[in-house]
Amino acid sequence: MMMGLLAFESNQGLWNSGYYSQLFGIGGVMVTVAILWLSTGYFGGIGAPFAPYFWPYLGQLPKKKERKRPVRVYMDGCFDLMHYGHANALRQAKLLGDQLVVGVVSDEEIVANKGPPVLLMEERLTLVSGLKWVDEVIPNAPYEITEEFMNTLFNKYNIDYIIHGDDPCLLPDGTDAYALAKKVGRYKQIKRTEGVSSTDIVGRILLTFKQKEAGGMETTTDANQNTGATCDKVKSQLSNFLPTSRRIMQFSNGQAPSPGACIVYIDGAFDLFHAGHVEILRSARQLGDFLLVGVHDDQAIRDRRGYRPIMHLHERTLSVLACRYVDEVIIGAPWEVSRDMITTFNISLVVHGTVTEGSSVVGIDPYTVPKSMGIFQTITSPKPITTVSVATRIIDNHEAYKRRNLKKKASEDRYYTQKKFVAGD
Repeated sequence: MMMGLLAFESNQGLWNSGYYSQLFGIGGVMVTVAILWLSTGYFGGIGAPFAPYFWPYLGQLPKKKERKRPVRVYMDGCFDLMHYGHANALRQAKLLGDQLVVGVVSDEEIVANKGPPVLLMEERLTLVSGLKWVDEVIPNAPYEITEEFMNTLFNKYNIDYIIHGDDPCLLPDGTDAYALAKKVGRYKQIKRTEGVSSTDIVGRILLTFKQKEAGGMETTTDANQNTGATCDKVKSQLSNFLPTSRRIMQFSNGQAPSPGACIVYIDGAFDLFHAGHVEILRSARQLGDFLLVGVHDDQAIRDRRGYRPIMHLHERTLSVLACRYVDEVIIGAPWEVSRDMITTFNISLVVHGTVTEGSSVVGIDPYTVPKSMGIFQTITSPKPITTVSVATRIIDNHEAYKRRNLKKKASEDRYYTQKKFVAGD
């Protein structure tokens, strides 16, 4: 990361404010001698006590600012089925220091402590590295902050503080995974983001996709079309996220494109934000100066694909905004890119990847206008991952993830039952 350069105060008072002219008045010779005493030891190193006439001017001399080492903070996690809650946790962690180092827990440690991970290590590293607040990533970090690893953090990575949320992180034996960091006074706590967790998302997937068929995923009906116990079950898996304008502002860059900038536009659902999304956004950003992303609303996705997204519009918007390659987002972007939209946002190039989720609506090309204007480009998707392919991993291992969720849900229920207000951002 950029280190603070040595800087000097711009203070010309000694020479430009009349002081220098006073050197030629009464006692001017003594002041000149005093300068030589202090700066060069010209007269055998005689010190400041013999230069009383110079003391009033000592504060006018340029001072060299001290070079301050950046505060480095560490936060770890599994970051499996990464969501805006993870992103917000890392955003808060970054506020506690100057540089954020993130440890991504290994697959083996996740299996031992929580159950099988959904995403591969490579995919989780891509997601974490793609967040705008992350400066450095440590792969295969341990689940528990052991004394050995803690010393590695302090000595090798120059970590000042270890960060975790206010929700408990317990080892299989019931002990606190961060006990040692707390004991040595190098632990800081942030506020957990309400309304979402990986456990919650797995539950939504298990409920939404009942079985995998050769032609795709069969979905359940909406909550308002169910009755009785089924309806209650569906409602229990709906998002509890309460979106606020302040949260969106915290995730936003808050910057407009500069005059003459090449504005690139890409749109999509960006459901279950995954490594494929990060890589296609990276590729799109490299084609211009400013990346504008359109996130389709829930109903538009339902109408085209036949099922609602797992994450609702505001959840998906935050995940996209958290990506370091994204400059701005259109929330609830229109399915078809119109000429008016291109003019309004001064779009230079419209791009689309080669890997898509597919559509049940045939014959409608949302990119007809940009194609006719000669500003459309298809870019190769770096990864073949889709939302459905991620969901399929869970469906194919239904029983394993069901057991994992039951185990995690019990601890989450205890957290919400005993939860108290925690001040935070």
